[in-house]
Amino acid sequence: MSKLVIGILAHVDAGKTTLSESILYHCGKIGRLGRVDNKDAYLDTYELEKARGITIFSKQAVIETGNLKITLLDTPGHVDFSAEMERTLQVLDYALLVISGADGVQGHTKTLWRLLKRYQIPVFLFVNKMDQPGTNKDQLIKEIKSQLDDGCIPFEHAGSDYFYDQLAMCDEILLETYLETGSIKKEQIIEAVKVRKVFPCFFGSALKLEGVEQFIKGIQTYTAVLDYPDEFGAKVFKITRDEQGNRLTHMKLTGGRLKIRDTISNGDWEEKVNQIRVYSGQKFEALNEAEAGTVIAVAGLSKTRPGEGLGAEKASDIPVLEPVLSYQIILPMDCDPRAILPKLRTIEEEEPELHIVWEEQLQEIQVQIMGEVQIEILQSLIKERFGVEVSFDAGRIVYKETIAGTVEGVGHFEPLRHYAEVHLLLEPGKPGSGLQYGTDCSEDILGKSWQRLIITHLEEKVHKGVLTGSPITDMRITLVSGRAHNKHTEGGDFREATYRAVRQGLKEAESIVLEPYYAFQLELPEKMVGRAMTDIEKMSGTCEISQTYDGMTVLTGSAPVITMRNYQKEVIAYTKGVGRLFCSLKGYEPCHNTEEVTGNLGYDSERDIENPTASVFCTHGTGFLVPWDEVKNYMHIESYFQKKESIAEKEVKNQTPYTEEKWISLEEIDSIIGNISYANQGKKSVWKKRKTAHESFYDTVHYSNRQTEKKEEYLLVDGYNIIYAWEELKVLADENMDAARIRLLDVLSNYQGIRKCQIIVVFDAYRVEGHQEEMIDYHNIHMVFTKEAQTADQYIEKFAHDNQKKYNIVVATSDGLQQVIIRGAGSALLSARDLKADIEAANERIKQEYQEKQGIQRNYLFDTLTQEAKQQMENLIDKEEK
Repeated sequence: MSKLVIGILAHVDAGKTTLSESILYHCGKIGRLGRVDNKDAYLDTYELEKARGITIFSKQAVIETGNLKITLLDTPGHVDFSAEMERTLQVLDYALLVISGADGVQGHTKTLWRLLKRYQIPVFLFVNKMDQPGTNKDQLIKEIKSQLDDGCIPFEHAGSDYFYDQLAMCDEILLETYLETGSIKKEQIIEAVKVRKVFPCFFGSALKLEGVEQFIKGIQTYTAVLDYPDEFGAKVFKITRDEQGNRLTHMKLTGGRLKIRDTISNGDWEEKVNQIRVYSGQKFEALNEAEAGTVIAVAGLSKTRPGEGLGAEKASDIPVLEPVLSYQIILPMDCDPRAILPKLRTIEEEEPELHIVWEEQLQEIQVQIMGEVQIEILQSLIKERFGVEVSFDAGRIVYKETIAGTVEGVGHFEPLRHYAEVHLLLEPGKPGSGLQYGTDCSEDILGKSWQRLIITHLEEKVHKGVLTGSPITDMRITLVSGRAHNKHTEGGDFREATYRAVRQGLKEAESIVLEPYYAFQLELPEKMVGRAMTDIEKMSGTCEISQTYDGMTVLTGSAPVITMRNYQKEVIAYTKGVGRLFCSLKGYEPCHNTEEVTGNLGYDSERDIENPTASVFCTHGTGFLVPWDEVKNYMHIESYFQKKESIAEKEVKNQTPYTEEKWISLEEIDSIIGNISYANQGKKSVWKKRKTAHESFYDTVHYSNRQTEKKEEYLLVDGYNIIYAWEELKVLADENMDAARIRLLDVLSNYQGIRKCQIIVVFDAYRVEGHQEEMIDYHNIHMVFTKEAQTADQYIEKFAHDNQKKYNIVVATSDGLQQVIIRGAGSALLSARDLKADIEAANERIKQEYQEKQGIQRNYLFDTLTQEAKQQMENLIDKEEK
């Protein structure tokens, strides 16, 4: 028996729950029909649903009909609970869309249709309430085709010529088949329905059981048998708690099988399944094992969340429908907000769109809600579960922010003994795309684990915009560069640097305030169209006449939620109850009154201590703040926009191309080391203090023949660092890195002949997979290529640390962090500039000494010839002159 998961959706009051009851009755699941108004519907099991007569929470029933086993998911129809409905769409194989024959295609019906298209779910339509006076089937199907899709075809007379004519207009393959054979095969129709080219329509009255049986047979006939992979996968769509308070994870198995005591994972955590339930109404059946295609509720999982993918299944996209109103939860005087907050979090697990937050500055709990009906339901839930009666304030619009252009955001966090730097590319996205994250950073520059950590920090927080403090959206944030320290970087350092990078980029960008817009459909008498259009224009909205009939006009358009929020009452008043307004959330668009909104909210990004825009740097052992507009002058990594796409830089992606040498003075380095080493040792640290960098530097670099210390002298050169610091080598490297490398080696070979010390030139090769450490003798010096996963910095640090007592070690580099580490290891330093100056001075001194010794005499080849050879040469010269 094949399995299908089918959801039933509708605009509120279209008769969705009544149709569900009729289907259950026809399939033998229930013995008598329940009624919403009688409060005995099979799937409306919660007291709040019975009291209000609406579906609030999605429920399921398992039915069998013919060769099909169907899990029917009943979803809320009221717009205030549309987020619950959208979560259910993630696990549907097919959808049943109910349309009221008395009302036609309403505003929320169009929203549902867009969502079904977004999730690519095949749809069967049932036009309900056809028993009511004034309903016209031909007019309704015409409206459905124009408002929804031309592929909506009546299936009441399947097999007739008219039926095949309509089908043939939906697809070229169907058309060719019909022209050739005069009919269309059932298999072709099934495939057309599956790929959303055909949408079968049925008509009837669910209350009177008219057309329901034919509708069920249509589902049996024109749905496809689905195949599932053997690998385990599941999609979580809902979290609930049973009467005993057990946390239940509702999911659909999309592959493989699941047994009790199995361990499942989403990649970040693993938990064990304690119980598997299959619900049907209020009752459930406990299973030892469930197979793919089954919708189950699992006990024992504490970390799951709606929209999450388990096993081989991927996570769902961010929901389209979300609350646009924010309210303060007002607690009783004797209720501690910090005590009730964890309890409210349990409700948020079930309804994640609520976004319950503790606003520290305002000292209040805030929640995002779709509308007034949801407020009533939330009040009832809190009282029922926790015994607390809460109220809500008047509410306010949830604004958002985005940016107009691409910027690079940078963040640096370097208090004492900490270090992290992050560079992010912030790009505007398409409207409604939300936030997307990615990486475009070589692992040679920043390790994979650090990169994953940065992405985690981007995803874990609601980042605020800088104009109103509202959440940012419709952006892509890409990690393009970063730096960690071998010893001092911790995970929390990258959190701080990442947050600051986002904020710095937002401060630099042109920010745009977004507000929610309604898409509306307004039906009213023709004589009142002028009044309505004027109202909509005053509300900063737009509209057009979509149709007229029987003295009535239908206006469609969009307007800001804040201006249209209470317009329903006005419509009822000036049309004397004849007019109807249907609104559905369209999405976020640029705010119509940005200056007024920013002024009223009074947000100051520089005073938001929870979301700093400045970065932290360190000098003389003390951290200091650098404002966002100056921070790029202090960064240790070059700007993303300044990188050149040359072969040379691709070869050494982990190196900073030096356009200007970044050298920390030796006195400053010693001050930093002194503060780090002796910060907690009080006066005793004076007696343990090492020599100053100035003293050590000159004792070592000039290689003085001191009798008290006879150690072999080593000069370690950070090869690529020096190449990019010397202008002539940098220019050469832009054209040919090998040539620049050989030129450096030749210069250092000559230098070694003068200084008579051991010279080791270290080059990075750790990006080469499987590469082993390699030392090559080049004339009289040594050239080292590091092994995989080892940088030149790491090699030099290790050599200096292991051999500081054995050799006199000097390191030539202009990497500021590396300089601090080397000095901490007790070695001396040469900047790239000083190394070059020392080489030039040594060459000039040797040249002068040689000239003085030789009396500026020159040796000629002629002087070394024999007397006979000299005579022959003179004869040749005479002949040439003649």
